[in-house]
Amino acid sequence: MPVKSFRPITPAQRYKTSPDFSVLTPRSEQPKKPRGLIVTVRRGHGRNQHGHITSYQRGGGHKQKYRVIDFKRSKVDVPAKVASIEYDPNRTAYIALLNYADGEKRYILAPQNIKVGDPVICSDKADIKPGNHLTIDSIPVGTLIHNIELEPGKGGKIARSAGGYAQLMAKEGEYCPIRLPSGELRMVHKNCKATVGQVSNPEHENISIGKAGRNRWKGWRPHTRGVAMNPIDHPMGGGEGKHAGGLPRSPWGQWAKGYKTRTNKRSARFILKRRK
Repeated sequence: MPVKSFRPITPAQRYKTSPDFSVLTPRSEQPKKPRGLIVTVRRGHGRNQHGHITSYQRGGGHKQKYRVIDFKRSKVDVPAKVASIEYDPNRTAYIALLNYADGEKRYILAPQNIKVGDPVICSDKADIKPGNHLTIDSIPVGTLIHNIELEPGKGGKIARSAGGYAQLMAKEGEYCPIRLPSGELRMVHKNCKATVGQVSNPEHENISIGKAGRNRWKGWRPHTRGVAMNPIDHPMGGGEGKHAGGLPRSPWGQWAKGYKTRTNKRSARFILKRRK
């Protein structure tokens, strides 16, 4: 899908680019959604359940409603057809609305090159086509996959952003090595499920924001550097002039570079090769 540029009639439009949305279904042609597929979610603005700010520089932004995505693909052996391909303000990838044979409608992550009317199914006997959901044991070696489960039945956790994909490298006993988008080589159980194909909207990485206001629409407020703060506000603050501020740390003293923060030692045995 090409990236759309603009005539530079304003300074911002000189550098601004956006998707042309040519693969999306026009709103006038989209089918009516049942209640429960699009819900209202209260935004946190970077605050936790106590109201304390835990993520700085968040807030504002355009109102959004959440599209409930079926990451588990729990309707096994029930054929479905793609009713529409739509934009989702909550993620970088596009989403596809499925019409199942029993009348139910669900959203899934839209794979690359899928079109309205294409059949998809969740079954171990399904063809190796984009959008079909199978167990890893039923997928041929070398296939590109996305929406991969880490535990059987828990739903897809890996390779869900725009243009993301992983590759099944081999089949060895109970666990299969998979190359993740980060380059990490990880063992995943053969009974975990994954969707065939690459996630849609791979041109997302080529988008240029163009102006600060476009980030404000997304709820991102201006970012203040730690070295520009006072010592009471940040470990890197203080000093005369443009002082370096010492080693890079977070406002709470967590090391930012070179410090290992991984604490989940239980899953370390599944990682064959680190991403770095």
